[in-house]
Amino acid sequence: MRSFGSQSDVTCWDEPFFAAYLKQTGLTHPGRDETLAACETDPDRIVDRILAPVKTRYHFQKHMAHHMIAGMPMEWTADARHVLLLRHPARVIASYAKGRPNFTADDLGFARLRTLYAELKDITGRAPMVMDSDDILARPRVMLKTMCEDGFNIPFRRTMLKWPAGPRPEDGPWGAYWYDSVVASTGFGAPRNALPDVIPDHRLIYEGCLDSYESLRRLSVPNL
Repeated sequence: MRSFGSQSDVTCWDEPFFAAYLKQTGLTHPGRDETLAACETDPDRIVDRILAPVKTRYHFQKHMAHHMIAGMPMEWTADARHVLLLRHPARVIASYAKGRPNFTADDLGFARLRTLYAELKDITGRAPMVMDSDDILARPRVMLKTMCEDGFNIPFRRTMLKWPAGPRPEDGPWGAYWYDSVVASTGFGAPRNALPDVIPDHRLIYEGCLDSYESLRRLSVPNL
């Protein structure tokens, strides 16, 4: 989102369905009260805004797979281009646990991401592109160029590889709880090698996510 938001002709929207997801599930998340107060919770109104014209040429939206619970509208996805972003479950768990130590495999969204792949393929008539964040960090220019030109059918620009540090208007109210490293970033950062250890308390969650991750990983660029 930082990469695309650094372009003057791109409007970014962070996690459009988060407030609706919180309202429907009743889950406690960091920033829940602020999110419900500031953001739309009616899924139909969210879709209206998703499909509404923006002042810029492009509208980039960062969605979370686990927000798309049963009953959330999906028809709007036919009018969008989609790239599914993966991150190894060990990395997700290490990061997620810092902000919300009590969670389940469903909170991490791997199983839902796997079903979304099939749903989006059916709705749009084409398989969504799948990318792994480790591959993007290893080769940001190549991977982002592929994402833009083959995934989104838009031009790639080298200016997408760097951006100024600091908060952005598109950051949701939850950004204060989750985005410290994002706010401090100025680019994609160095490649990551060793995976973080998964503590025993999280081992079953990790194992519950791994199969979905590996199935999608086999479909990712450049593994196809």
